[in-house]
This record gives sequence, C-alpha cells and structure tokens, in this order.
Amino acid sequence: MPDPDGQGTPLGRRVLLSVLGLGAAGVATAPYLQRGLESVLGSIADKDPTKLTGLLPNGGGFRYYSVASSVPHKGEADYRLTVDGLVERPSTYTLDALRALPQTRVERDVQCVTGWRVPRTPFEGVTLSALLDAAGVRPEARAIRFTCFDGTYSESLTLDQARRSDVLVCLRMQDEPLSHTHGGPVRLFVAPMYFYKSAKWLSGISLTSKVQPGYWEERGYDIDAWVGRSNGRDDAPTV
Repeated sequence: MPDPDGQGTPLGRRVLLSVLGLGAAGVATAPYLQRGLESVLGSIADKDPTKLTGLLPNGGGFRYYSVASSVPHKGEADYRLTVDGLVERPSTYTLDALRALPQTRVERDVQCVTGWRVPRTPFEGVTLSALLDAAGVRPEARAIRFTCFDGTYSESLTLDQARRSDVLVCLRMQDEPLSHTHGGPVRLFVAPMYFYKSAKWLSGISLTSKVQPGYWEERGYDIDAWVGRSNGRDDAPTV
C-alpha cells in the first residue's frame, strides 16, 4: 500500500544521511536551533515539496509532503474557493470573505496513517457546515468531493461526516495563518479522521449524489478514515 507521507524523488545515500543528521542535531540542541532547521526545511518544501522534507518529521512534528511535482502559491489576490455541484446557490469565496465569516477553533491530535502524531494542535476556520448551509444543499446530495489547487489531490466525505462541528475549512493553524507548506492559504481539517482526509491547498467543494473516492482512497486507503478504526496501521484512540 502506498505511503502518503513518503511520496518523492529518491535521494542519494550521502544526502539522506546528511539530512537525518541535521534532524537529529535539531532535536538534540536548543529549541531555537530546531526552529531554524524547521524554517530551512519549510522553505525547501515550498520550492519542492516532493523531495527533501518528506524524509523526516519537522515543523513541530509534522511531515511535509505533496503528491504533485510542484504547487503554486496562492494569496490575497488570486485565491478562490468554489462551492458548487448539488447546491441551490453556487458560491465563490475570496480569503477576505472567508475571514469575515464566524471562526471556530478546534484543538485535536493530528494523526497520520503512517504512525506519526502531533498532539493538541489548534486549527481555526469556518465550519464546513456553515458553507453548506449558505449554499443550500439540494435533497439528492449525499456526499462532497474536495479538490485542490495543486491540480492532483482530491478527497471525499459523506454529507453527515461533513456536517460535524469539528470539520473546518481552515485558515489558521497553531495560532498563525496557514502557511503554504501546511496547505495554505486554506485547507480542510477533518479532526476525527486520519490526516490524509484533511486536504491541503483546498480550492473546490462540490456536492455529489454519492461518494467519489479521493486520491489515496483510489490507491487503497479507507474512505471512512476514523482514527483507530481504519487501515490497521496504528491503535490510536478516536479523537
């Protein structure tokens, strides 16, 4: 089964050992050195998110990865989020429009299906249910397909899952605006599920009549990715 955190171009043994050495040094030294390492690796990830930074945890325990060869940067001028499909009122949101909506803060453990975890991570944004209510979901809608401006990634939720209060269209993480590396300026956050469900670089929310499996689900991962109850990769409790 593919590893969603391990996508990327293979590196030579010497480079790999050097990177792992840097990671160990960052953990062993003072916190400011670790922050410096994270900053450098985050910068590399922005330029080429499929290579170096997928090899080790950083950024407070997160691993950076992308399934696309490159990801464009979006900001105030050119970011748009569309809500369409089986809705009465298709909508397009700018960053300012999303920020103007009521914001919800959720603090949960982030759990990757491959085993790593970042405890008690705060996310802030608009509840997905609020966007659905604003769009007016049609009676025949049963699920949602999420698309991303990397041009490759996609995800899915049932309508019942999407309406949970801990499912956010997220604009902030760890009390800061969502960085490009972490899927900014806007990503999905599905608190009770493995992190591959929390699609980065979110650009589209489309209501559908049935679940359309997402990128990793087409490659063998569970569609209903409740933490501790799917994939058999760890024994984490449901959050």
